[in-house]
Amino acid sequence: MTNLETLLSDFNSQISAVQNKQQLEEIRVNFLGKKGLVTELFSQLKNVPNEEKKAFGAKINQLRDQVTQKIDIAKDHFENAELNEKLIGEKIDVSAPTRKSSAGKIHPINQVMLEIEEIFGALGFDFAKGPEIEDDFHNFTALNMPADHPARQMQDTFYLKNSDLLLRTHTSNTQIRKMLNSQPPLKVAALGRVFRRDSDQTHTPMFHQFEGFVVDENINMGHLKWTLENFLEKFFEVKNVELRFRPSFFPFTEPSAEVDINYSIENGRIKIGGSKNSLGDRFMEILGCGMIHPNVLENCKIDSKKYQGFAFGIGIERLAMLKYGITDLRMFFENDARFLNHFGF
Repeated sequence: MTNLETLLSDFNSQISAVQNKQQLEEIRVNFLGKKGLVTELFSQLKNVPNEEKKAFGAKINQLRDQVTQKIDIAKDHFENAELNEKLIGEKIDVSAPTRKSSAGKIHPINQVMLEIEEIFGALGFDFAKGPEIEDDFHNFTALNMPADHPARQMQDTFYLKNSDLLLRTHTSNTQIRKMLNSQPPLKVAALGRVFRRDSDQTHTPMFHQFEGFVVDENINMGHLKWTLENFLEKFFEVKNVELRFRPSFFPFTEPSAEVDINYSIENGRIKIGGSKNSLGDRFMEILGCGMIHPNVLENCKIDSKKYQGFAFGIGIERLAMLKYGITDLRMFFENDARFLNHFGF
């Protein structure tokens, strides 16, 4: 026991004279290292009488804790001193002008959202937001999706563990919430993140979607076609947009249609609304749409005999890829500085 007291006194004398972290590390190794003075004490337990081992072992542990605590305090002292020295010597003038090379840029996704808001704001649409964590009713049931619809299955939808909630698979939940809480006439657009179990060059588990819908008396497909043509001409900044409506099926619209847009290829790049004679007539699918199903209106407490409506949805990444010549969807989310510098706004 006397040796322990002498060892602690010796340690206190050494640590009180420490000038820097290097000296502190030398003391730590000398006392607590694999062959340190305190560590070696444990090997001496075998020479202690059995009736004294417990008390001797407790004293060694107490000594080790005291040494460790004082070393940690000294270490914090030196690290804080170093930090304060750096803060004094490395001041930043926040009023200085930023260097051009470090200026921030608008991400292509945000740029497309801004353009959409500007176009549809001018068309008189209100913008609404819905939750990204949604329940089954607003995401599926209210949209006339049957219980056995493939989109409800685990391989297509992210369900929260031990919950009946899920990550929304489309922005249509915003449409449902808006119709439940408002009365026609409605002219609404929604933008936001959606989630699906899919990942490759043209699909990601998270992406952005834009949806628009109108509910009023005497609404028909002609209103839908005019709205889409007007939007696409302004967005792609061309005058010769031609749309082709192909019959399709969606549970929430009837009739439903896939919409193709004309394009040409110039200098190896796709140009929307290009001359038909440049490389012949070419069309690509760009969005889905249709007249809102009467069941959806009734689920939202809207009289389907008095009111009709149209709705459409399109991927924001898809719009950005077509307009700015981006070839891989995954590039939007890789945070590659070269991509952001090239395509940023």
